[in-house]
Amino acid sequence: MLIIGHRGAKGHLAENTIESIKKALSLGVDGIEIDIHRCASGQLVVFHDFTIDRMTNGTGEVSKHTLNQLKQVEVKGRCQIPTLSEVLTFVNNKCLVNIELKGHDTAQEASRLITFFIEKKGWDYKNIIVSSFQKELLETVYNTNKNIPLGVLVDTNLEDAVAFAKKINAVSIHIDYTMLTQEIVENLKENFKVFTYTVNNLKPIKRIKSYGVDGIISDFPDRL
Repeated sequence: MLIIGHRGAKGHLAENTIESIKKALSLGVDGIEIDIHRCASGQLVVFHDFTIDRMTNGTGEVSKHTLNQLKQVEVKGRCQIPTLSEVLTFVNNKCLVNIELKGHDTAQEASRLITFFIEKKGWDYKNIIVSSFQKELLETVYNTNKNIPLGVLVDTNLEDAVAFAKKINAVSIHIDYTMLTQEIVENLKENFKVFTYTVNNLKPIKRIKSYGVDGIISDFPDRL
């Protein structure tokens, strides 16, 4: 079972920052999960929300700021918003990176960057998963580079997600842990890897582990 740090090690340090990712790696994770948006100057930045209000001393939409402007704001904990390129350079193929496409118009540039890091920087496809709730973004990645492993995120309609996952040859289903039963995990594992989020407390961790899932995404990967 893979231990995957949610937004780095969100429970310990400011989410989606190099510092948080470094902390996750120091805790011995098998992978990290990050979120990406496209900023006004075109680069992909690692950030969860559509606005910078909650996590920084700035305000407004991520997509309306240039990279230079985003680099000027301070993330809680005196950190900086990193680019996807900076994160991939930092991780350097040492573990799995689950890239969630959050913002609009992220699929093509994500595909380009991943392909570049695999062809020129020594990365392996096995250390990448691109996931999203947004079907059109996953379809774009699938149509751009069919070698990129895809994961379908699901929080409500599992049947619909499974049908779509088969259509794009997804390798994994990423599902809210509160939706899981032993039977659902067994059925899903006939065709996919099962990654579940966001499991933080000891009681559900024990239960979810007993189901034999392939990976758990947690704010506190050291609890796993």
